[in-house]
Amino acid sequence: MSTGSDEESPFWSPGFDPRAARRLLLLVALAFVPWTVILGPDLTLVFPFGLVNDNPWFLVRVDDYLRLSSYGRFAFIDAWLIGAGLYAVALLSALGGVAGVEDRRLTGGLLVFAGVSQFPLALGFSRRTGYVGLPVGSLFLLAAAWWLYWSDVRAWVGARVE
Repeated sequence: MSTGSDEESPFWSPGFDPRAARRLLLLVALAFVPWTVILGPDLTLVFPFGLVNDNPWFLVRVDDYLRLSSYGRFAFIDAWLIGAGLYAVALLSALGGVAGVEDRRLTGGLLVFAGVSQFPLALGFSRRTGYVGLPVGSLFLLAAAWWLYWSDVRAWVGARVE
């Protein structure tokens, strides 16, 4: 769907989009930034795919965590799982963008919610004695949403105001 302008539409425009491929690569790279760093007796790094602990160094994948924690979890830990799910949907949306079928406002919004979802996790651990939670990846997710997708939201709102 071509509008005759060089400006990229935030809506559907079928066909390969190299800019969307670059956005997707950036979003994939965000999976390897620790979303939350938990300092305490041990160092724990929270990623969307699992938890890395330093004593000894090991990875607990999300699926293993869910299987092993079936007896119950703190609600603030569920925020991490919700954020990982939102991030996965944002990745799928961005993957659709490579084929030209992405609403970038949706992808940006999912990134914002994924980023905000890590604040309860950091706060929950920070309230525990001897622990500090730092939402490092949240800042990266929010920055990516702003840098990559804010212009689409602003254009959409501007079109509604006129």
